This record gives sequence, structure tokens and C-alpha cells, in this order.
Amino acid sequence: MLHRNGAIGPGMMLLIGVLVVQWLPALPARVFCVALVVIALGLAWRVPRLRWLAWGVFGIAWACWRGGMAMESRLPRDWEGRDLQVVGTVNDLPMRRDDATGFFLSVTRAELDGTPVTWHGRVRVNWYNDAPPIAPCGRWQLTLRLKRPRGLINPGGSDSERTALERGIVATGYVRDDPSNVPLGRARFCIDGVRDAISRGIAARVADTHDAALLQVFAVGDIRGLNQQDWEVARANGIPHLISISGFHVGVAALFGIWLARLAYWVLPAWGLWLPRPQALAASALLTAGLYSALAGFSLPTVRTLLMIGVVALARCLRRQPTGLQSLAMALVVVLLFDPLSVLAAGFWLSFVGVAFLMLCLTTRGRGLRGFLHELSAGQLVMTLSLLPLTMWFFGEASLVGALSNLIAVPFVSFVIVPCALLGMLLLGLCPPLATPMLWLAGKLSHAQWWLLERMATWPGAHWYLPEVRLWALLLATLGALWLFTPRGVPMRWLGGLLFLPLLLPPRASIGEGAFQLWVLDVGQGLAVLVRTQHHALVYDAGARYPSDFDLGEAVVLRSMRALGIVDLDLLVASHADNDHAGGVPVVARAFPAAQRYSGEPERLPLPMAPCVAGQSWVWDGVTVRVLPSGAKSGVRNDHSCVLLIEGRGGRALLTGDISSRAEPTVAGDLPPGPPLVLSVPHHGSRSSSSAAFIQATQPTLALISSGWRNRFRHPHPLVIQRYEDAGIPWLNTATSGAIQVDFPADAPPRVTSEWRRCQPRYWRE
Repeated sequence: MLHRNGAIGPGMMLLIGVLVVQWLPALPARVFCVALVVIALGLAWRVPRLRWLAWGVFGIAWACWRGGMAMESRLPRDWEGRDLQVVGTVNDLPMRRDDATGFFLSVTRAELDGTPVTWHGRVRVNWYNDAPPIAPCGRWQLTLRLKRPRGLINPGGSDSERTALERGIVATGYVRDDPSNVPLGRARFCIDGVRDAISRGIAARVADTHDAALLQVFAVGDIRGLNQQDWEVARANGIPHLISISGFHVGVAALFGIWLARLAYWVLPAWGLWLPRPQALAASALLTAGLYSALAGFSLPTVRTLLMIGVVALARCLRRQPTGLQSLAMALVVVLLFDPLSVLAAGFWLSFVGVAFLMLCLTTRGRGLRGFLHELSAGQLVMTLSLLPLTMWFFGEASLVGALSNLIAVPFVSFVIVPCALLGMLLLGLCPPLATPMLWLAGKLSHAQWWLLERMATWPGAHWYLPEVRLWALLLATLGALWLFTPRGVPMRWLGGLLFLPLLLPPRASIGEGAFQLWVLDVGQGLAVLVRTQHHALVYDAGARYPSDFDLGEAVVLRSMRALGIVDLDLLVASHADNDHAGGVPVVARAFPAAQRYSGEPERLPLPMAPCVAGQSWVWDGVTVRVLPSGAKSGVRNDHSCVLLIEGRGGRALLTGDISSRAEPTVAGDLPPGPPLVLSVPHHGSRSSSSAAFIQATQPTLALISSGWRNRFRHPHPLVIQRYEDAGIPWLNTATSGAIQVDFPADAPPRVTSEWRRCQPRYWRE
């Protein structure tokens, strides 16, 4: 069917069928999938004209089946929070940090309360408290405390639950301190051990640790030596795809294999008498790409590219000559049949859409050096503009200098650094002494390249942020890119640029005089609140910063502000200095240096902040922000929290930080009468806060709790929840609602506008 009718139609229909499933809030029963398969087979057999529709129906059935299997493989809910004894093998490269060692474990056997249970899969684990050395391929018996994959849901934020589904992660957790945690030897054959050995060989031969880290990335995809600043430089230049082994590098490896085969035929031309050259080149490309994919740990991006190369190589070996788009469509079919959940990954779309645009829009002009330079420069322009909508959709930012950065970095990394790294890896196995000068050279080349990228990362436009992209705006901008690059002769091609304009539209309703909006962001066990009036904005706390350098100020607060179209910040308040409230404040302060900064404990913070003083106030667009007295004299640090009252014409919000029941009478005593009040529940719903007297005195119409899912403090406490329910006060928790948006109109009482976890339900989101 693919040979006679072509692969483009079936590929597109299969893709549409798979995509339909990814928008479902819940998956249908297995019997429904089986029925769809029967319908698809019936259409293909009895109604030849509707075979294209059969592919779409089969895509729905296949995606439902695989999605259902992936969800069923997750840790059973009643096992969460219980000790599980497992035996498994460490895969990928463990990441050793100051606070813990993180690694992936492929569980092969499990016991619960001493009873064997049937469960296996890939889990992401942290080992705290002086973890022993964890080597790739090591087999361990461990006691784990696990939970189902669950992430933070915020405006513009990433969906880690979707990522876990796409990557086959069935649980996350940590290693419990237990004498039964013992190593059981090593797996007999494990490619990650080879990757680790090559990585250590590079580190031993390249003196500069940063140069070695870059070379380890290019060689075996080992990103353990990179820091947050390195990733910042990569994003500023639009080259994250170059500093980790991706599908692009596998393609370069395939090209390297073709060069090796051509060299062999040049040295021994007689080989052509018994092995045709085209088939040999295709086989060499596939073999080299396969080996390089193995060194990348067979990550899904590399597997997708390997399948694409395999389709083209097979066509060559069978003496077929499909067009470029036909080859791409056949690769699409193969990838979707191999893993329909790959459509959840950004790399899937960036790879296929980018290659499709190059095939459709790039025409060769001239041959030789002139043709090569034209394809290189025009190709970067096509890729930059065509992938801009998708980049903004997935990541919320793009780089305006990315086209120039890629124009320089892509050929240099692909045709100079990566071949040197591949040759150095080859020499490590064949003749280690000769590998030293080659790896030294590759390290110096990487150093020079990175020096230039660091300078370009400081140029204006290196970081370009847009409000959260809507689906219709994404489709219009993609159509506009296609229009811009249509062949000469198509009238008014410049109009394609106008279709990019909807990307600039912020997804928000106008805020009137005397009104404001409030978001309690989902930062896990912590607090971050964003308030916006007609022309002003404030941030109250910014979540935690962890020893792993994961900063919720950057990952949640700043990304949410950009997604909501907030470009200026007037006031930054850290209620007090505890990490779960103030850890992300420094990164927000660096992003908005002109914002006023206040805190209840300025002396304990790592950046200058003025102290909160009771009675301070700001009036913005008819909305008053006022500091209330707290219980700083009580001697309890949490009672030093800076308490804010935000009052509009139609409603008020009280932000209480971590005050305890000792400070609550002071706050309640200074709270003036006014319109309906929305309360940020003190101390995440701790038992030591939210006294019945405080609830009675404030009389909130809604209580908002910010806490982490299954947090170790067990916040909010059941007794606290009971107090609010006894008082008839509804409550919401970010742990179950995600980010919570509350609107305070000037002429109406406050109302909950959206709960981010529930406003766009997906079957993988719990």
C-alpha cells in the first residue's frame, strides 16, 4: 500500500490519529482499541478508496493501546509512600551532586512487605546521605520509597508528567537508608559502561575540565560536566541540540560512515567488483549511526533518527529511489509504529518539521563551494524561521542571534569537532597513545567554539521571550513560514510574515481600574504568588532553590511571568528567608533589577533587601498594597514573615507567609473591614497555624494552600482542613489544582478563574 500510493498520505493520517489521542482527558477501554483495529482492517480490505482513513483509525487504536500500557506500568497508587525492595540495573550515566546521586534504575524484581510482586520498569532515583559510588551497569538490591510521576503545572511551564510518559519513567523516588542496600555485581553487557569508560578516557587526556566536559558531550552525550551557565549560553545561541547527542549528531555520524566507506573504496577500488558501492555506503552509514546511537544510550531522539536513516538505507540497498518527502514520510510511519508516544517530545516535531521545511523550501543554486555555502546559509535561515513557532510553543523562548550562531556552530561542530571526537574515540580502542593528541585537538577546538558562543550570548536578542503561544497562533505562524519560503513567482510572499503576528498577542484579558489578578503558582512545597494590576506587578516569594541548581524562581516564576506577558516587575517581596520561600528570589531580582525589594528577614538573604515595615503601602491603578504588622516579637522566625494585604474595589487578598498562631492575632487585629477576602493559608496549612480564632476573625471567602504533592511535612494537616470546612470556607491546594488564578474584578466579588492542572486535562496528568 505504501509503495503504490506513496507514504505521504498514510504517514499524515497515522500522525493525525496518534495526535487525536494525545488530546484526550482519559483513555478508552482496551476493547475500544481492538474494535478500532478491526474497523481499520475492514476499511483497508473492503474499501480501497478509504485506505487513507484506515491509517488514521489505526493510529488512534495504536496510540490508545500504547498509552494505556504506559499508564498501567506506572507504580500502583497504593504503593506510594511504602518501602519497596527492588533489584535492578543502573542505566544511563549517574549524576553525582553535592546533595545526592541521581540515576535511572531498570527494575527487574520487586517485593512489597516481603512478598514478591509483579512490577518492573524504569524509575528515576536519588540517593541522599553519602551515597556510595554508583557506576553504570551496576546491579543493586535497594529499598526505595517511590511515587507515580508528578510535576508542577503552571502557565508556560514544562509538563514533567508528559515527559515521564514519553521517556518510559514509571516512578520517581529515593533510596531509603537500609542495610539491605547492597551491590549485586555488574550486567554482562551494557553499553553505558562503554560510554562511561570513553568519558573517563577523555577526562584523563584533556587537561581543562570544561573543555573535557564539552568533548564528553559531543562524544558520548555525557552532560554531567555541564552547569547551568553552559545551558544558558546554549539557549542564548539557540544550540541546545548541538551540546547533547541528538538526532542531528547521529546524522553526522552516518555521514562519517559514508566518508569511511568512500575512503575504503578509494584505497581498494576492487571492492566494487563484489560489493556495489551505493549499497556499501548505505550500510556503512547505518552501521556507524547505529554504533553512535548506542554510545548515546539509545535515547529516543537518536533512535528516531536511526530509524529514519534505516528507511533511507534500506531503500538504497533495495535499489529504490524515493523522493526526499517520500523518504521522510516512510520514516514518519516507522517512527510512529515503533513509538507513537514520541509525538509528546519536542524533538520529534523539531526534527520532522525542520527537515520537511528544508526539503520543501530549499533549492540548490550552483554546485561546488558556492552551492554548499548557499545551502548552508539559506538552510539556517529556513530552519530558524520555520522552527520559531514550535520553539516558542515548547520552550517559551527563542534566540534572535540563533541563525548566526547556528551558521557558525553547526558546520564547525558537525564537520570538525564531532569527526575529531569520533576519531579520538576510535583511537581510544585501537591505539590509546594516539588518541591523546587527537582528543587534545578536539578539546582546543571546543574551547575556541565555546569562547565565541559565550560572547554571542551577551548580544541583544539572545533571549527573546513571548507570551504563551496558543494552538491557532502556532498553526498560523507555521503556515506563514511556509508561505515566506515558497518558490519565486508566488505572489505577495511577504504576507507570510504577517501570520507571525499572533505569536505576539498576550493570552490575557484586560484588567480595569481597581481590579487585580492573583496567581498562587505551583512550586511544590513552598510558596510563590504573582499579583498584577492594570499596569503593575508584584511577586511575593519565589519558591525554592535546590543544591542541584534547580531554581524554581527561573523554572516557574519567570517562565510564568513571560507566558502571561508580564515584562516589568515593580515589587519583589520575600516573606522571610526560608529556602522554600526565598530560594528563587535572587534569580527573579537579577531578571528585574529595577524592582523594589523587601523582606521580613533581609539580614538572612544573600542580596540587599529593605525590611518590611508595618504601614508601608503602594497604590497602583486603584489597588492598594499594604504591609500589616506580624508577630516578629514572638521570637519565632516564621513569625517574621512580611504580611501583605492587597485590596481592590471588589475584593482583597491576604498573603501571610509562614506566620504561626502566635502572630495571627496581631495580623487579624490590624485587618480593616472591607470587601470579600481571599486568604493565602499560613505556613502551607501547618497544624501550628490557621487557628479557629484567626479563621473567624478574617472570614475569608476562599482559602488557597500552596504545598507539595505527598510532601514529607504532610501539609496541609487534616485538622487545619477540618477547621476551614467547619467554618464553611472552600479551599484549593496547588498540590491538586496546579497553579491557581483568582480574579478580583472592580465590580464583583473574587472568583477562581482557572486551576492549571484541570483546565487542560490530559490522560497522563493526574
